[in-house]
Amino acid sequence: MLMAILVHKAVAVDSADSIPPFIIRTSNVAKELMQAASNHKVSVHSLDFRLLEVQTLSRIVDEAPDNEEDWTELSATDIDNITDELYLNPKFELKQIYEVEIFSITQHHPLEHMDLSIAGNTTLCKIFLMIKAHSEVTYNENFENDFYELVKKKKLRANVMIGIFESMMRSNLAELIAKIRVSEIYRFEGQERYLVAQSLEPVATINDELILHYDKKQLGLDEADRVDYAKRGYIISVVANDLLIEYIKPIKGTSGRNCRGEYIVTAEPLICNEPTFTIGENILRDENDKRIEFRAKTGGYVTFEGGMYDIKKEMDVTEISFRSTGSIDTQMDADVSINVKEKDPLKDAIGTGMEVTVNMINIDGNVGPDAKVTAHKAVVEGQVHSSATITSDILSINIHKGKAYGKEIHIKRLEHGAVEGEHVTVDQATGGIVHAKEIHVDLLGSHNKLTASKRIEITKLQGGENILTIDPLLNESKEFLNDEMKLMMEVKKNIHEIEKELTGYEQTMRDNTSAYEEIKKKLINYKNNGIQIPIAYAQKYKQFQDFHRKLDGLRKEYQEKLDHYAFISGRHRALQNEIFEARIINHDRWHNYNEIIFKLIDPPIDVTYFPSDNSEEKILGLHVDDEGKFSIKVLAQ
Repeated sequence: MLMAILVHKAVAVDSADSIPPFIIRTSNVAKELMQAASNHKVSVHSLDFRLLEVQTLSRIVDEAPDNEEDWTELSATDIDNITDELYLNPKFELKQIYEVEIFSITQHHPLEHMDLSIAGNTTLCKIFLMIKAHSEVTYNENFENDFYELVKKKKLRANVMIGIFESMMRSNLAELIAKIRVSEIYRFEGQERYLVAQSLEPVATINDELILHYDKKQLGLDEADRVDYAKRGYIISVVANDLLIEYIKPIKGTSGRNCRGEYIVTAEPLICNEPTFTIGENILRDENDKRIEFRAKTGGYVTFEGGMYDIKKEMDVTEISFRSTGSIDTQMDADVSINVKEKDPLKDAIGTGMEVTVNMINIDGNVGPDAKVTAHKAVVEGQVHSSATITSDILSINIHKGKAYGKEIHIKRLEHGAVEGEHVTVDQATGGIVHAKEIHVDLLGSHNKLTASKRIEITKLQGGENILTIDPLLNESKEFLNDEMKLMMEVKKNIHEIEKELTGYEQTMRDNTSAYEEIKKKLINYKNNGIQIPIAYAQKYKQFQDFHRKLDGLRKEYQEKLDHYAFISGRHRALQNEIFEARIINHDRWHNYNEIIFKLIDPPIDVTYFPSDNSEEKILGLHVDDEGKFSIKVLAQ
């Protein structure tokens, strides 16, 4: 404790610029300190004060608010008995008069290395004691008294009342004081904050507000957070129960009183945004005490016509282009349908670079370069440019030169385009690439690459140089197949290792079964006759039990690995077996040069066949003979 005593001892400070001490009564200590510094031409930081007395006064303001005789002094008990209702009475006033002795600092303060400050929220209804990081304090027998006196002085410098609104202060600081007492020398690693006063916080007034939630979707931003005018929200889609518009009702706040004793008056609410619009049958109005909400009853897009908001499902536009609409992005489940009416074969109904996302779209004309259309259902009556992409679950295209992705796809004329789907029907293929589970081509021309996992069917064959492929892994990625093969090898290796370990354990168990049973019988005999079990026997029996549990665990793990391998290899075999069910069917004669390929998984080889010119080999499938040799044969079905 020698260190604590030395630190607590007063140390002399240079007093060349000191002032004579004087006592003054004031309601603003900080102001008096500034005045004293100015009068004596010294720094305010060289002055300190000692609190001698605090007088708390109150009154109810009458018609003569400046009458000083109306003030009544309050005791500590009187202060404790002031109700919230009285605090919130605008005619109730509080003030404090402080008797202080102001003097020059001539000695170091015992807590000079404890950097304290007072902070408050914006209303000064909560006052916090802030202790700066790296502050250091040494505990001594006078610490607690010195500390609370320092807090009082900090409050007075901030013009915060003392002895009022601070019932929580000592309990909030108790843990800190206890830590300092235990540590004796305490260092603050980070800034710490403690609530030391709390009065009655006012509730802010709420002005009325009209929030157009649907409008927030209107302007898209690019990667640099700039407005992308190509995606300027021509259509604003919504789904059922979406919040479209919200009106916040005006609410007058409640007054309060801060820790300086000042009454806080709340302003009257501003009312300037009351709804003046009407709503259609597809919008629901929901009102409570605080707000009015306007929600979508159904999916669609928002319209505002003649002062009325509503939701519609279908829209007709002449074209979708940068100039007229910009790109259109609606929620796929919003049930919006767009009809694009431009039919001129020399113009684009969907302009260059436009992106359209919609539930359903009917395009009477062409889809231009670099355009992207995404829908649940799409119809293109014109042609799709070679750099355009159409993605739709149900898709119909007149002339296709670009990329198409979907489930059920119908192409009237395929001209060097690419198609990926589940079931693809092409009326006329004059060059193109098709990948699907099942492909049906009415008229097959030349230079087409058709790949299916189940069936390729041709009604009429006119051209040649076509490649028709059956690939059971068409819908599986090569990465997935490689990962699965690696997993099978890893599981198989694990099975071999566990099997080897299991064999050793089982042999050991067989070799020691008789000894185990003998010890078990002896232990039962000892127990039945009340004889203390020898430690060596008990340990040996426990070893047997541990060994048996390990053996059971190995057996369980071995069976789990076998089941896992059976599952993986079974899926592998199922994919392989699908190729034997796949067919390539040509209802016409084979003409010119055409190549048939069946891709095997295991072994990973291609079985190739070239139908003879003018042959009637209608149904082709994969065959394996008794020697395991694979070939493509003409089948009956």
